[in-house]
Amino acid sequence: MTLLWIALAVLLLPALWLLVAPLRRADSVRAAQRDFEANDRTTEQNLAIYRRRLASLEAARERGDIDSARFEEDRLELERSLLEDTEHLERGPLKSAASGKLAVPVVMVVVVLASIVWYLQEGAEGDLTLYMVQQQVMNDPEASLPVLVERLEDQADRQPDNPNVWRALFPLYRDSGRVAEATSALERLIELEGRQPWLLAELAQIRYFAAGREMTDEVQSLVDEVLAMDSSQPTVLGMLGINAFDNGDYEVAIDRWRRAIAGMDDPNTADALRQGIRVAQQRLGLDPGEAEPDIAEGPGIAVRVRLDGDLAGRLDADATVFVVARDLEGELPPLAVAQARLSELPTTVVLDDSRSMSPQARISQVDRARLMVRVSESGQAAPQPGDLFGTLEGATVGDIDGEPVEVVIDRVVE
Repeated sequence: MTLLWIALAVLLLPALWLLVAPLRRADSVRAAQRDFEANDRTTEQNLAIYRRRLASLEAARERGDIDSARFEEDRLELERSLLEDTEHLERGPLKSAASGKLAVPVVMVVVVLASIVWYLQEGAEGDLTLYMVQQQVMNDPEASLPVLVERLEDQADRQPDNPNVWRALFPLYRDSGRVAEATSALERLIELEGRQPWLLAELAQIRYFAAGREMTDEVQSLVDEVLAMDSSQPTVLGMLGINAFDNGDYEVAIDRWRRAIAGMDDPNTADALRQGIRVAQQRLGLDPGEAEPDIAEGPGIAVRVRLDGDLAGRLDADATVFVVARDLEGELPPLAVAQARLSELPTTVVLDDSRSMSPQARISQVDRARLMVRVSESGQAAPQPGDLFGTLEGATVGDIDGEPVEVVIDRVVE
C-alpha cells in the first residue's frame, strides 16, 4: 500500500505545481503591469484627437459652413465619443504581489484531501489489498490452501461488500468440500452482483450435489430461472446431463453434455463431459468412435473438419477445436458452437439449434452461414497468435442428413 500512496503523491505533484506556479511569477507580472500603465499614452492620444476635431468644427463654424445649432450637436457628439473611449481606461490601484497567497495553500490542501476522499470512495484499494494477499500466499513456499482461505476470510471480514473477495473464496470452499461455506459465499456474491445466470447456475449445482444429486423443487426453480435467461448456460446443462444419466436417459444426457461443451471455456471440465458422453454411448450400445448420433433440432449444417497436413504437429493433440457458425453479415452472436479435440480430427459435427449460444441467435434463423474452425492450445474462446484456423463462406443451412460440408484448417493466426 505504501507504493500506492507514493504513486498518488507523484500524480498530485503536477497539479500542485500548477497551483504554485502563478505565485512564482506574481512579482514579475505586477512589475510588467505597472510599467505598462505608466507608459500607456492611450488617453493622451484620445484627447489630441478630440482637440483636432473640435478645432475643425470651430473653423467650419467661422467659415459659415455650419450654424451654431449644428456646431453644438457635433461638439456634444465629440465629447460623448471621448467619454466612451476613455471610460474603460480608468484603472484601479494595483494590488500587492503577495495578495491572495494564503488561498493557494488552502486550495492545495483541498485538492489533496478531495483526491484522497475520491479514491477511497471510487478507487480499488480493496481489490489491490486482495491481490497482494493472494500474491503473498502464492509466493510463499510454506503457505498452504488453508492459509490462503484464512487470509481471504480475514479480507471478507474487513471488506464484506467487495464481491471479488467472495468470488475468490467460493471456489476454494467448493473444491475443499466445505459446502455450507461455499453456499454462503455464493449467496453473498449473488446479493452483491445480482441474479446473474452463471451465479445462479453455480448455486443450483452446489445445492443439487448437497441434496445427493436429487432435483429438488429448489434446485429445479433455480434451473428454470437460469434457462429462462440463458438457454445455453453450460453449468446447468452439465448438471442436467448428470441428472439424465443417473435416471438412465442417456440420449438426453448426451444432448445436454454436448450443448454444455459448446459453451464451456474450461478444457478439463469439457474433457470430463466428453468421457461421460462416451460412457453414455456405450450404455446405448453405440460405438463412441462413430459419428456423433446428434438429434437435430430443426435445420442445421453437418460439418466435416480436418487438419491440413502441412500444419500437423504444430499444436498439442489435446488442443481445443472450436467449430462456429455465424451469420454472413456478422451482426448476430454465434449461431451455433461445437467443440472437439485436435486428436479427434478428422471428425464430423452437427451445428443446429441445440448448439445455439443465445435464444436470439439460432442457426435456423438464416439460410446460409459462415463457418469458422479454430484450434486453440490455450482453450480460450478469443483468438490467440499461433492458433490454427479455417473458414467456409456461405454454407447452406438445411437437412443435416445430406453430405457434410468440409472445412479445412489450413491457416495460422498471426
